[in-house]
Amino acid sequence: MNLPQNPATRRFLGLLPAWLVIGIFMVMPMMILLVFSFMESDPYGGVDPGFTIEAYRQILFDLNFDDELEFDPVYLIIIGRSILLALIAVFGCLIFGFPVAYYITRQERRVQNMLLYLVTIPFWTNLLVRTYAWILILSGDGVIEQPLKSLGIIENSLEMMYTNGAVATGLVYSYLPLMVLPIYASLEKLDFRLVEAAHDLYASRFQAFKQVIVPLAKPGIIAGCILVFVPSVGAFIAPDLLGGGKKLMLGSLIHLQFASSRNWPFGGAIAMLLLAFVMIALLWQLRSARKRMEESG
Repeated sequence: MNLPQNPATRRFLGLLPAWLVIGIFMVMPMMILLVFSFMESDPYGGVDPGFTIEAYRQILFDLNFDDELEFDPVYLIIIGRSILLALIAVFGCLIFGFPVAYYITRQERRVQNMLLYLVTIPFWTNLLVRTYAWILILSGDGVIEQPLKSLGIIENSLEMMYTNGAVATGLVYSYLPLMVLPIYASLEKLDFRLVEAAHDLYASRFQAFKQVIVPLAKPGIIAGCILVFVPSVGAFIAPDLLGGGKKLMLGSLIHLQFASSRNWPFGGAIAMLLLAFVMIALLWQLRSARKRMEESG
């Protein structure tokens, strides 16, 4: 079999299987959802032919008893909660993940491999099981409250479950490794002689951290923030279990529309909105990467 001599043709043929997989299993489903979002909802589930923007209108407005449109903020609240909790998860993962990644890079290679192995261990367990474990920790008679009640420190329940704090805790725990690993990849390439040089120039530890370590670790920080934000904003398991269905996020809302409510057009519209948030985050990351390349080149 003779291979094409043109490098562009060979590159295309080499990437063709990947493009087919992406097109069939990623692009096509999203295009189907996009089409569904502009169709009419069937009262018995599914969609009816016909073009309408009713699903997108429903995000902001609802019909009152006089069949007049009026502003309804209920879905905006869910969208705002999703973005806020995702940002809290990003901040929490960054606060805990950066010191862990920095500590790992300062160890010997053998110890680094062992610590990285420990960081990735949670991924070996199903996310559903790990989230259920947090129910045992945060519940009224759980690992935290029961000892405090036995010692007489508290009398009433702390009511940690079914709150935004419980959901944020679950998100931070679930996606913390996604912050540690990219930051470690950046810090591993850091020449720590630069930090020593900063100290020789009378820089304090904070100044060396701010002006040397953080700028050089910025690519890993940005990548980690994106990797945490994207799954957090569309999280489904943590809001359902730790939020008790009372703290809906976009992922839970999409599942509700396709499963219980059977309003497929509205579910598709929410999915497109979620995709828009993801694309904005990815474009921001791409713009930051391009800016760093221009500055370094």
